[in-house]
Amino acid sequence: MIATLDLQTVEKITKDDPVRPNIPSEFRVSKGREVYALFEDQFAKYAEPLIKDPLAVICVAYTNDVPKTEKELHDYTQEDGSIAVFYTVWSYEKGAGRQIVFDTAKKLADKGIERFITLSPQTEMARKFHLSNGAVVLNENKETVNYEYPKEVL
Repeated sequence: MIATLDLQTVEKITKDDPVRPNIPSEFRVSKGREVYALFEDQFAKYAEPLIKDPLAVICVAYTNDVPKTEKELHDYTQEDGSIAVFYTVWSYEKGAGRQIVFDTAKKLADKGIERFITLSPQTEMARKFHLSNGAVVLNENKETVNYEYPKEVL
């Protein structure tokens, strides 16, 4: 189950962000930005979902242009942006990172988002993760790489 996190919850987990721990919690949940977490589903008909320990977390900014830096991510963010920029993702369980990327993209596609782009670090881990999950390299920048997830792979 995917849930949107509030500022209080984001403040508790930002320390776990291995990609961009420098980005303040307030930035992550300000207008045009959201943080989603993947939680375990219980599959019981009347039980409440377990919303205590996330399996994975993803931070999203909405833009109409593809940012190549954190500054551009800040400058390009718009509430009505048609591009979802996944600028950090981390997981607490194997396979949960992939699941949160795909589940979040599906949820956002239902809201009219047209493109799914990353603002990823230039690391072999990020490259392997995104390419093995069907993304393609859109831009190789000075400090980052933009991968795009085509709708047909989501």
